[in-house]
Amino acid sequence: MALDWAVRNKRIVAAAVAPVALGAAAVVAVAVSEPSAPSTAPTTLTASVTECHDMVSIAVGGRNDSPRPGTHAMLLDADGNPLPAASSTDFSSPWVDEVVNAPRDDVPEGSYSAVYVEYPANMSSYDDAVEAGVDNAETVMQAIRQACPDTKFAVVGYSEGADVARRVAMEIGNQESAEDGSYEIVDPDSVVGVVILADAGRTAGEGPFPGAEDEFRNPDGFDLAYQSGRNSASGSGSLPGTSGSFGALDGKVASFCSEGDLTCSAPENIALLQLAVNVGRQLNVDALERDGLTPETALDVATVLGRIAMAAFADIQSQENWMQSDETFLDVLIKVSDPSYEPAVRDVASTGTDGEITSGELIDLTYLPAKLRNEVIGFIADNENTLEVALSDPYQQTLGPDTGHHFDYWRDSDPENGKPLTSAQYAAAWLTHLAKQAESGELDKAEAESTAPQLVVSSKPIDPAPLPPTTDGDVEKAAAGATTTTSSTPASPTRAAASSSASPAPVPPVPAAASAPSPAAPAPSPAAPSPLPAVEPLPAVEPLPTVEPTTVAPTTAESSAPGTTTPAATTTPTTTPVPQP
Repeated sequence: MALDWAVRNKRIVAAAVAPVALGAAAVVAVAVSEPSAPSTAPTTLTASVTECHDMVSIAVGGRNDSPRPGTHAMLLDADGNPLPAASSTDFSSPWVDEVVNAPRDDVPEGSYSAVYVEYPANMSSYDDAVEAGVDNAETVMQAIRQACPDTKFAVVGYSEGADVARRVAMEIGNQESAEDGSYEIVDPDSVVGVVILADAGRTAGEGPFPGAEDEFRNPDGFDLAYQSGRNSASGSGSLPGTSGSFGALDGKVASFCSEGDLTCSAPENIALLQLAVNVGRQLNVDALERDGLTPETALDVATVLGRIAMAAFADIQSQENWMQSDETFLDVLIKVSDPSYEPAVRDVASTGTDGEITSGELIDLTYLPAKLRNEVIGFIADNENTLEVALSDPYQQTLGPDTGHHFDYWRDSDPENGKPLTSAQYAAAWLTHLAKQAESGELDKAEAESTAPQLVVSSKPIDPAPLPPTTDGDVEKAAAGATTTTSSTPASPTRAAASSSASPAPVPPVPAAASAPSPAAPAPSPAAPSPLPAVEPLPAVEPLPTVEPTTVAPTTAESSAPGTTTPAATTTPTTTPVPQP
C-alpha cells in the first residue's frame, strides 16, 4: 500500500496533504500490519467484561491498526452484547503488543488483561475517527468498571491512537465528581497509568512525564529512570488544540516524543504547515492518497477550503476592533481551521443594521495601511521555519520506511548516554510494575493510606512537652508508659504512685501536694481521681490493683490515725506496698 515518493510528487494535491498526515499523528500503510484474513480469524464472541482482572490495559493502535467486528472476536458486556473492543489474545498489533502484553508473564494468570479499542483508525475524516475512538474507549472502560469495580486501568495509544489516549486521559483526569462522589466516565483513581507514543498534543519543552515530581526522569511511584539527563524533544505537537493538563492524572502519564518526529516535535513558526495540518484533518486523506486528484477529491478540497474561508471572514466580522488588533489574516485562518473551533457571534444590534457603514468601520479604514504592513511582517515571522521543514522532506523524515522518526520508540535506546531502554521497553516495564502492584493490592492500600493520614500520625511517639494541657485519655496512657514523664508531670499523682516500684524517689512529694486526709487513697485506685478531676480518664490504669492488698489498707489507716503525723503516715503506706508485690 506504500506509494512511491516520485509518484507522490506528481500528484500535487496529495503531496500537499502529505505533511497534513503528519499533523494528524497517523501511521501510513507501510507501517501497519495487514489484518487477519476473515477465513482464519476467530470470530466467536467469548471474552466478557464479567471476567474480572486486577488490571486492564486499554490499547489504541494507529492508522488501520484496529480490530474489526466480523473479523475479530469482540468483547462482550455484562448482558452479552458486543463492545467496541477485542482482547489482545484475539487481536495483535505489531507496535503496541510489546507494551501492553509485557505484564502477562509477571503476574498470576487472570490477574492482568489487555484489550484493543475498535475505532475507524483511518484518515477519511481524522477528527471524526479520533472522537469515535475516545467514545469507544470510554464505553469499554465504563462497562468493565460496572462489572468489576475494583479493576485498575492503564491507557496506551500510539500515533493516531496516541491522540485518542491523550483525549481520554484529559477527559478522565479533569472530571468533576457528582454529589454522591461518582464520576461520569470512571474514577480517576482507578486509572494508574497512561502511555502516549508520539504525542501530537505535547507542549513545547515538556518532559516525558508531565505533572510528575521529576517530569524528565520517571512517573510518580516508579523508581526506574527513563534517562539520566533532562532531555526533551524540541518543538511541540502538531495538534496544539489538543494540548492541556491531565488534571488528576498528572504524574501518571508517560508522553514520549522522538526528536524529528514532526507529529510531536514540530518546530515553531511554521504557520502555513500548521494551516495545512488543520485542513488535512477535515479532508478525506485516504481517498487523496489512494486516487490522487480526481473530481471527487478536488470537490472535497474545495469544500473544506471554502468553509474555512467563510469562517475566517465571519470571525473577523464578529470582532469589533479587528483592524486595530495585531491578529493577522493567517492567524485567523489557522484558528478557524481547527476542527474544534466554535465561531463567535457579534451583536449586530449594537453595530448598526446590515448594509450600513458605521462610524467604527470608517475608523477601521484608517488602520488599513498599518494592517497590511503587519500582515506582511507577521507572515514572514510566522513562517520562519516553514521553508526549512518543507525542504527537509518531512514525509520521509517522519513516516518514511526505515528512516521515519515516527518509529523510533522501538529503537531509541542509548545506554552510553544514560538511556538504557527504548521508550516502548520502558513503558512495558512500567505497566508490568503497575500490574504487580494491582495484583498484590498495593495500589488499593496506597489509596486508603492517602485518605487517612491521621491514623499514621497518631501512632507515632508523642513529645512529652504538649502533654500537660491535654486531657485526651489515649495520650495520657501513652505517656504513662514512659518513666521520664513521671517527674515532669506533677499533675498526675495517681500515676506517680502506681509507678513507684520503678522510681520510688518522686513518691514522697506527691502526697504532700495531694489531699492529706486521704492516706488510704493509694490503695483503692478509683478514689484518687476525685480530688483531681483533670485526670478522670485514668481509670484505664485499673490493671494495677495488685497494689491493693486488703491487709495493707487497714494497716495504713491505723498508722495514720493521729492526724498530726499525716506526712509520716503517708510515707509509710506508700513505701510499705512497694516491696510487697
